[in-house]
Amino acid sequence: MKGRVSVVLVLMLALVSLTGCKSAATGPKTDRVVYLINGALGDNAFYDSGQKGIDNIKSQYGVETRTIECNFDAGKYEPGLEAAVQYSDVVFVISYAFEDNLKAMADKYPEKIFVNIDTIVQNSKNTITSIKYIEEESAFLAGVCAGLTTTDLSIRNINADKVVGVVAAADDPVVMAFVKAYEDGVHYIDESIKVERVVLAGIWDDPAKGKQAALSLYDKKCDVVFQVAAATGLGVLQAAKERGLYAIGVDTNQNDIEPGYVIASDIKDVGKTIEDVYKTIKDGTYKPGQVIKYGLKTGTVDLVTTATVQVLPQRIIDRIDSVRQQIIDGTLVVPKYQ
Repeated sequence: MKGRVSVVLVLMLALVSLTGCKSAATGPKTDRVVYLINGALGDNAFYDSGQKGIDNIKSQYGVETRTIECNFDAGKYEPGLEAAVQYSDVVFVISYAFEDNLKAMADKYPEKIFVNIDTIVQNSKNTITSIKYIEEESAFLAGVCAGLTTTDLSIRNINADKVVGVVAAADDPVVMAFVKAYEDGVHYIDESIKVERVVLAGIWDDPAKGKQAALSLYDKKCDVVFQVAAATGLGVLQAAKERGLYAIGVDTNQNDIEPGYVIASDIKDVGKTIEDVYKTIKDGTYKPGQVIKYGLKTGTVDLVTTATVQVLPQRIIDRIDSVRQQIIDGTLVVPKYQ
């Protein structure tokens, strides 16, 4: 009898052991998620949009999450990556300025899931999935909006000079894609409209500098200034209110930050992207090493004009809607910056 019991116990232990091995082999762990950003939260734009997505997957799936902010400090990039992989199973990363560090870390930890947002980063083991936004499409609509506004003298404080502006935080490919497409959109409405630029030297978190830049553009008779500058761009919105003129926000719907002065926002929904990709990780359809593109068709980038205080007349909103549909249908092709 004792011998039979011993045999049964051995068999049960073996089954438990095999079950454990089978469970471990079903796929990567996904219950710890890190949001690693080169900058900082509080921009009411790009980085905050991503945090909203992280908060939503935490609520929906009950996963553990952490956010690591590098605050544009190069000395924090490598430690930030190391902390992310030590804690998490899935890393959503905005890797501007530390792409090479990310490649090396992904090669070192091929079992981890890395999703790089807004740029294409490919490591030798091809495990990084990159999110590429077609920001030219929404920025083109921002230009259409600015062009229609500066030529409509029925709008309060619009002057007779056809001039609009843009404040860019840096001369990098993503920001310049916004700027060039914005100019293309303006000139789609009227080739004679002048577009004034202020391009800052990598200043992402200084609203005072953004305000100063915008005021210089309003001094040049710009009616509308588009900000592509993260937290620095909040100063652009403040300048619009101070001068009684108009701004276009970026990344999130900023139309009610300065009601009556922000006529539209060019959104890039990082949060929605994180939620969409994490859903594929959970349902097993995620594939590492992809380049996933999001544009107007997905609704992930767009120009939004809804606002508590509506400045734009319906005819301008209708024209923007018409151009949007042409882009989605493919009858109007917006040139790509790269």
